Amino acid sequence: MKILLCLVMFFLLVNGFATAQNLIQDSCKKAAASNPKIKLDFCIKTLEGNPQSKAAKSLADLVMASTKNAATKTTSLKAMADKILKGKKFAKDSEMPLRDCLELYTDATASLNEAMTSVKSRKNKTAKVGMSAAMDAPSTCETGFKERKTPQKSPFTKDNDVLTQTISICLALTTMLK
Repeated sequence: MKILLCLVMFFLLVNGFATAQNLIQDSCKKAAASNPKIKLDFCIKTLEGNPQSKAAKSLADLVMASTKNAATKTTSLKAMADKILKGKKFAKDSEMPLRDCLELYTDATASLNEAMTSVKSRKNKTAKVGMSAAMDAPSTCETGFKERKTPQKSPFTKDNDVLTQTISICLALTTMLK
């Protein structure tokens, strides 16, 4: 009897894992097909690397996990900008874009947190508005460095590229919700 119970539990565990894997694979394929800027491999790797995504049982769960991941990324970038500003080890002409990026990441984090609340309430259009607002942060931050009298190199370029991809995934997945 114990063996039978163990086999049933094992089957349910494996089946649950396979379901999450299929959900991630299928959702990323649809997201990449809907938006040419979304890289399929990045989408799968990002979601499969997130424990909350791997536990997702529905597309809404996957949206929540990916949005939380994006909010964590914006929080991390905010901390990075704050650290650079407090360390005062930056070119004089970089202070303004650094401060702008700090504010942009702060606003993006708030927008993504609001988007998660909207997804929980099944207000998907409102969630997409928040995600779209957050989507502007990485490119606006980069532009701030490029448009100085003497163009500066942004310390956030690689992270901003990742953030853009991450938020694009959130938006695409949210669009798939019914």
